[in-house]
Amino acid sequence: MTKKQTGLFEKLVEIDKDLVRVGTEYWKKYSYIDTWQFWVILGMLILPLIVLFFTIDRKKIFLLGFYGLNVNVWFGYANVAFMYLGLINYPYYVIPPFPSISFEGSLIPVFAMLVYQWTLNHHKNYYLYTLLLAAFFAFIIQPIAAGIHLIEINPNITFFEIFLIYLIVFLFSKAITSLFLYLQKKRKGSELPNK
Repeated sequence: MTKKQTGLFEKLVEIDKDLVRVGTEYWKKYSYIDTWQFWVILGMLILPLIVLFFTIDRKKIFLLGFYGLNVNVWFGYANVAFMYLGLINYPYYVIPPFPSISFEGSLIPVFAMLVYQWTLNHHKNYYLYTLLLAAFFAFIIQPIAAGIHLIEINPNITFFEIFLIYLIVFLFSKAITSLFLYLQKKRKGSELPNK
């Protein structure tokens, strides 16, 4: 690295350290265990996981888990991008370095997994019910969360655009899951039986 690049990089590292320090200070003052928001966010993190533990189809646990992990990862990337662009922010959080973990790490993936499981077990149209789930999150959950300031949404992004993001993430996660299922079946079909 050049001296100029090194200097700028070190400045970025210092800004990151300051951001962590200020974020932790903010969390202790406004989002700590003595606020109702902390407990709501904690509930959104833990309760879906408890429900999932008792309702997940154990016969399909790896398939559903893989799909849920995909939803989690892609929403994580989307949230990082939206937060970086200042389109969405979370003023209350349980863990300072992870402001959106309750939404992307639990609530959204668990709902998506349960809808996927339901469509598999009842032979229903995944795409229709995923469309309904995306609409539920974008037009009901997000406005409620914004109304009680659990999430701050920039006026430059609409709930319809948020709906499209949900839909894209759900469909992309399903496509990746289907690709892996296809590759698994293809591999099993190419193996010769042992005699």
